[in-house]
Formats: sequence, C-alpha cells, structure tokens
Amino acid sequence: MEEFLRRLPHTGQTDIRLFAAAVSASNNGVVITDHTQPDEPIIYCNKAFETMTGYTNKEIIGHNCRFLQDGDAGQEARHILREAIGKGEHCSVEIRNYKKGGRLFWNELTISPVKDQDGMVTNFIGIQNDITRRKEAEEALIVERDNLEERVLERTEDLKESEAYLASIIETVRESLVVLDRDMQVLSVNEHFCRFFKSVEKDIKGKVLFEHNNGQWNLPELKNLLINVLPNNNPFEGFEIENEFPKIGRKLLVLNARQVILKGKYQDRILLAIEDITERREIEQRKEDFISIASHEMKTPLTSIKGNLQLLQRKAQQNNDTQYLSGFETAVKSVARLERLIYDLLDVSKIQAGRVAFSFTTFQLDRLINEAVSGIQATTNTHTIKVTGSANIEVTADFGRLEQVLLNLLSNAVKYSPDGKDVTLHMSILPDYVKISITDKGVGIHERDHKRIFERFYRTDQISEKFPGVGIGLYVSNEIIKEHKGTLWVDSKEGEGAIFSFTIPINH
Repeated sequence: MEEFLRRLPHTGQTDIRLFAAAVSASNNGVVITDHTQPDEPIIYCNKAFETMTGYTNKEIIGHNCRFLQDGDAGQEARHILREAIGKGEHCSVEIRNYKKGGRLFWNELTISPVKDQDGMVTNFIGIQNDITRRKEAEEALIVERDNLEERVLERTEDLKESEAYLASIIETVRESLVVLDRDMQVLSVNEHFCRFFKSVEKDIKGKVLFEHNNGQWNLPELKNLLINVLPNNNPFEGFEIENEFPKIGRKLLVLNARQVILKGKYQDRILLAIEDITERREIEQRKEDFISIASHEMKTPLTSIKGNLQLLQRKAQQNNDTQYLSGFETAVKSVARLERLIYDLLDVSKIQAGRVAFSFTTFQLDRLINEAVSGIQATTNTHTIKVTGSANIEVTADFGRLEQVLLNLLSNAVKYSPDGKDVTLHMSILPDYVKISITDKGVGIHERDHKRIFERFYRTDQISEKFPGVGIGLYVSNEIIKEHKGTLWVDSKEGEGAIFSFTIPINH
C-alpha cells in the first residue's frame, strides 16, 4: 500500500479521496490521517471502520485516533504508535479500543506513512483488523486451563451459595424485578413488585407477561425488545412506558432487561427491572418550568437596568466624570454576562421542549471567526487570542448559533485559564467538514469528566470550587453542534489545559 501511494501523483487531498473510494469496499477498517495538521486528525474512514467502531463518519472525522482508547491511555501500543508517527515509520501493534457504546474490542493496527516527492510525510494510512474473537479465545483457553482442577462438588456448593446470595439481594432491591422464561412466562417477582403494583405473586406467576392486566404490557416495541434478549443476547435499558395501572393509577416506568447467567445454569431466563420515575419526571418538569419562567421574568428588569446604565454611562462621558466611567463599564460588562446567562437558560428550556429555532444561511466562515474572537478579545485585557490555520470557505449553517458556540468556548478558555495568557483558535478544512479547535493553558479537565461536562448543569468538583457558573454553556453548545450534524469533544488532562474541538459539515 505504501508503494502504491508513492506512485500516485501527489496533488493533495483529492488523491487521498480517490484512493479512499478504491478501498471503501474493503472488509478491513481503513483510516487516513493528515500529518500536516495539528494532532493528526482523521480525514477519511471507510464503511468497515464505521461498522467496527460503531461511530458514524461525522463522529470520526477530525478526531485523533486515540479517541478510540477512551481513557485507556497506559497501553504500550500507544507509545509504540506515537514513536513511529514521530519518526514517520511503518509499524504494527495490537491495541485495546472501545466501540461507541463503550464495549472493548481488540484491534490489530498497521500504519504506513505517505510521503510527497520531497520525502516529507503528509499522511498516515491505518489498516484495522478486529481480532477480538482471537483474543477472547486465547483468554478462554487460559481460564479453562486454570479451572481444569476445579471439582464438580465445589462448583455445586458454590452455585447454591450464589443462588441464596442473589435471592437475598433481589428481595432488598428497591425496584420491581420480574424473572421471565423464553416464552415470556413469569417465573417469579420480588416483594417490591408486589408492594408497588398492590398484587400478590400468585396472580402473575405462571402467566405470560403480555397477557397480564388485560394486556397493559403488550406493547409492540416492548415485546420486540424482550423477545430479542435471549436469542441475540441483546439487553436493553431505558425503555419508558406510561400507563394507567389498576390500584396505583397513572405511572411513568422505565424498564431494563438482560439475560440471567449463573455459571451456565440459567441462560434461558430474563431479568426485567421496573423503576417508577413518575415523581422524578414531575420534579424535572417543575424545574424546567421554573427555569423558563424565571428567565423570562428576568429579561424585562434586566433590559431596564441595561438601558439606564447605558444612559448614565453616556452622561458620565459627556461630563467627563472619570470617577464613574470605570464603575459603569464594569456594571455594563456584568449585565452582559447576566444577559448571556439568561439567554442560555432560555435555550436550555427550548432544547428540552424541542423548540429551538435555527436559521441556516451561507456565509464566509472567516467572518464568523473574526467577529467571535473580536467580541471576546474586547472583554479581556489579560489574555491574547491567537487565530491559526485557514477557513477561507463558505459554509451553510446558523451564523448566530455558531457564534454562540464560539463565544461560549472562547470565554470558557479565558475564564478557566487565569494563569495561562494565550488562547489559540485553529481552523482546519477537512473533506466535507470544517474543524475548529480552541486551546487554553488552564486548569484542565479530568478524563472521567470528559463526557459528563456536556450534560445539563454538570460541573466538575475542582471547577465548581474555584470558578462561578451553572454548567449550561457546554450543554447548549453541544446541542447546537448536534443540530448542525457535527460533533463537539474535549481533549484534556487535569492541570494541563484543554482543547475543545468541533466539526460541522461544510454544507448542512
């Protein structure tokens, strides 16, 4: 493959895309990275790579390949890869990767450099092969070898103890639990089920679940999920149903189910867990209503305060009252921050209700970048925002919403790096996508929080102790990028700064 690429006339990314089309039918995963861009971003992947990892093309493009290790950074294979890439050399490793849902798979990875006519490395090609089954077979052989001397009597006694132990746990769990056989007949229910539904076990035991309570459980989606648990070993979580139940009224329930396996004895049974989230959802709704109402009610007095402050500021300028001008300037900035917070809170309510409006137009991306950077630079005398790379390209997107994302990320970079004076915004043009990365030298984010920081109102412990905030800016930004069919992510270690990056399609 390396020799083939060297024979291609080197005319940049067009050649790489033509080559990618030729290998798109390969059963092996293929990725191509851009060695000339910072952090070696992926610029192409074939369908086999998407199938292997569970990620879609738009979730892959622009990332460094290490995102597949999902925090498992201590692998020797990563050091070997890093050294080979640094030297521009070919290498092969076996490395632990994780699918989109977090499932581990072993990857046999071979990387080869692509060089231009001057001998400079421009790209790397990675060939991926899923060897999970082979690894599992090797591990199974080791386990089997270690267990050969285990006696049948010891296993039987252990099984009895396990059954008694599990039974005691089931009876103390504060969720309704149901055990089903492969024909969906109820084998047993725990005490919590009987108390919650105000029934006795004999009324449901031995009956088909879908026929219980006049078919209230006979929902096509639920039925399809349950009948696929055993034959496909396909557990499910978070299935919600809302129904009027006898004796207890209307309830909102969330269901989880998985196959029961106890040392090979029970493999044809399903454990169904039922959780009542009626009250929790009502509390969440009341909280959403409060946020929406409070945000709307604050807009009117804030507008009045803002107008009067601007009037007083102009008066002070006319009278050359320097003593008051500094105070008015600080007050105006504080009002602006409060105004942004209110609009973010309103956006949270609209997102939850599915009422966020977007207006897609075509514009020069450079203009958006310059306006956002200028807006933040005007608010700080302590930090310098540098713009690198090029994005001299037209994109189809919502100008105002993307500006909102950039303002959030840039203001966070300034806010959370009190000792680091430089913030860098880098622009890259990738095949069909643009990538924006904002780098700071601030407090950083622990790897365990990389995904949770995009949740509503979530703030890490070390951040909430030192910096004020409510934890909605990143949530809103992430939802805006999702609406643009893009992805937003962070690369960071605690105490070592952070790089927030997002990609969006050039044409929505």
